[in-house]
Amino acid sequence: MKPTENPRTNTFVLANVRLVDPVLGVDGEREIWVEKARVRQIAPKGALTEKKSREASSLPEILDGRGLLCTPGLVDLHVHLREPGHEYKETIATGTLAAAAGGVTSVVCMANTDPVNDNPYVTEFILAQARTHGKARVYPVGALSKGLKGESLAEIGKMREAGIVAVSDDGVSVMNSYLMRKALDYCKTFDLPVISHADDLNLVGHGVMNEGVHSNALGLRGIPAEAEEIIVARDVALARLTRGRVHFAHLSCWQSLVHVRRAKEEGLKVTAEVTPHHLCFTEEDVQSYDANYKMSPPLRTRRDIDALKAAIADGTIDCIATDHAPHAPRDKNVLFEYAANGVVGLETNWPVGLELVAEGIVTLSKLVEIMSVNPARIAGIPAGTLKEGSAADFTLSDPEAEYVLRGEDLHSKSRNSPYIGKRLKGRVMATFVGGECRWQAE
Repeated sequence: MKPTENPRTNTFVLANVRLVDPVLGVDGEREIWVEKARVRQIAPKGALTEKKSREASSLPEILDGRGLLCTPGLVDLHVHLREPGHEYKETIATGTLAAAAGGVTSVVCMANTDPVNDNPYVTEFILAQARTHGKARVYPVGALSKGLKGESLAEIGKMREAGIVAVSDDGVSVMNSYLMRKALDYCKTFDLPVISHADDLNLVGHGVMNEGVHSNALGLRGIPAEAEEIIVARDVALARLTRGRVHFAHLSCWQSLVHVRRAKEEGLKVTAEVTPHHLCFTEEDVQSYDANYKMSPPLRTRRDIDALKAAIADGTIDCIATDHAPHAPRDKNVLFEYAANGVVGLETNWPVGLELVAEGIVTLSKLVEIMSVNPARIAGIPAGTLKEGSAADFTLSDPEAEYVLRGEDLHSKSRNSPYIGKRLKGRVMATFVGGECRWQAE
C-alpha cells in the first residue's frame, strides 16, 4: 500500500511514521489508530500492526507511512480566501485546496471580502461554502468596524454566535484609538482576540516599499518602519488599559518586537505572528521591480530578518502565518507602485519553516508548536494535537524532499508567489482532515 493511499473509510491505523506532537511531548516512531474521524489510540511502533498480524484481530486496514513525518495539521491564522466578492482571485474551494496541499488543515480567514464580513449573514455564508466545498476547516474572522471604515463597531456579538473566532480590520489599520479601545473592551465578553494590522496610515501615505537607501535608489516612495512601530506601541498601551487580547499580524521590523517583548514581560494578553516572506526576503529583492515582492507591510532589512528569527527563538513571536493574499495577473502585472499588495503562501509555508530548523533557530517540535499548537490556541479552535479523542487532522511530509517550485504546481487560483523558480526543501505528501485524505502528492 502506498504511504499516502487514501483509505476506504476514515478508520485505519497509520504505521511506521515519525510523530512529532509537542502537546503530547512525543518525537518518535508511533502508530496512530484513527476511528470515525478521531484519534482512538497512539501506540509505540509495532504495537498495533503486530497485534493484527499475530491475532488476526479486528483492527482496521494499515496505512504504511514509512519514511514520513507526521504532525498535527498545520493551522494558518492569517488567510485571505477572497470569497465572497473576489472569486476571480480565489474561492473557498481553491484556497482550502491550496491549504491542504501545504499541509494546513485549519485556516482562519480575514474579513475583507465583498460584502465585508461585518455581519452574521456573511459569516454564515462563508461557513456554508466551507462545508460544501472546503478541503480544510475554515474559521472566519469578523470585521472590527462596519465596512472596514474604522468608524463604528461591527455586529461582533452576532458574528460570534454565527462562528467567528477573532475580529480584525486587517488590510486597513484602525486609526481611531477610541474605537480600538471599545473593540478590546467589548471582545473581552467573548474572549475574542483583536487582530491588529499595525500601520500608521498617515506615515504610510503612498509608500510602496521600505523607506531607506534602496527606495531612494529605485525612485519608489518609502514606508518607514516607524509606521508599524507606532501602532504596535499604541495597541500595547490599549491592551494594558483594557486587559483585552491583542494579536499583532505580520510584524516586520525589530522596533515592533521591542514593544511586544516588553508587553509579554508585563503579562499583557499580547501575541504576535510573522509571515514566511518576511523571514526570507529583504528590501533588496525589490530591485527587480517584481510585484511579487510587494506586500504590506513591506519587506524590510537583513537586520529585521535576524531580529524576527531571534524573536521566534525566544517566544516573542508566537506563530508563523502566511497572510495568503491571492491576486490575479491584472492586479500584479503592472508597474510596481500600482500593483496590489500581497503574495500567496499556503503551499510554501512548511518548507520555509523547515529552513528554520535547518538553521538551528528552532527544533522540529518547536516548529510544530509555532505552526500548529500556538495558532490553534490563539484562535481558540480544537486543533494542534493528535492526543486520543482529538480530531484526526494531520499532515504527512518528507522533510528531505527537494524541488523547484513552478507556477503550475500551485493549487491556488492565483500565482503571485516570490518562491516560483526557487529550490525548496520539504514536501507535504498528504493531508488528512477528520481522518479523510483531502490531498496527496502524485
